[in-house]
Amino acid sequence: MRTTNPRADLGFRQLAGILGLAPWQLRLALEHGLVPAPDADGRWPAGTPERCPGGAQIIEAFGEEPPIGAGKAAARLALRLALDVERADIEVLVARGDLTVAGRYRRHPIYLLRDLDALDAGVVRDVVATRKGPLLDSVDAKGAALVLGWPKGLFDDIAAERSLPADQLGRYHLADVRALAADGALAERARADLRHRALARARRDEERHEDALRNWMLRCTAYLDRAADDPPDPAAAGRTLRALRTARAAPLDHP
Repeated sequence: MRTTNPRADLGFRQLAGILGLAPWQLRLALEHGLVPAPDADGRWPAGTPERCPGGAQIIEAFGEEPPIGAGKAAARLALRLALDVERADIEVLVARGDLTVAGRYRRHPIYLLRDLDALDAGVVRDVVATRKGPLLDSVDAKGAALVLGWPKGLFDDIAAERSLPADQLGRYHLADVRALAADGALAERARADLRHRALARARRDEERHEDALRNWMLRCTAYLDRAADDPPDPAAAGRTLRALRTARAAPLDHP
């Protein structure tokens, strides 16, 4: 009996696996021309891996941690510098040539963590100072939460408990906010609050994906029982299962 040969071409995940890359690393490699573009069907010939740089070379080019968008980039810098960096500051840093856009995700610019971490603190402060002018040494509640890496609600609670002084605009002295970051008990409280929120968010995601899978199984049963003309999309079940797995693992990854 003659056997059927498996497909000789490669899908996206197959190519990423052969090269030892995460999906985001392969996407960036494609965007930067390090990997040839797929054919019209979104697949590659079987010999494509031999035409690509080694996986280690691509990982060296883009790092091992996924890039992030401007909002998360600003939050990362804010926490490192104890300064209320905003999304607009990231754009200014790019325009000045201090920061490079690593690629795009859903048409939005993304940035490598190592590029953000390598930014000179003085350069970032200059950009923020230009934006804020005489307000440089003060922050509103949202900016304070950004500096501390806390949820805004937690900062509001602690500011009230500590009777943290605010000026006539309702802004807090940046020095007072930074002092909160040095309080070990508050840091532990913030970690507990963040973990609680992460667990609650993950549970909501779990429930949403569980409901979607139950609905998929009901549609599948309806098709088996000839109560529906068409079966549910098998790919939808796979996507939802992967999303459910991610949601259930998320709390384990949170500090």
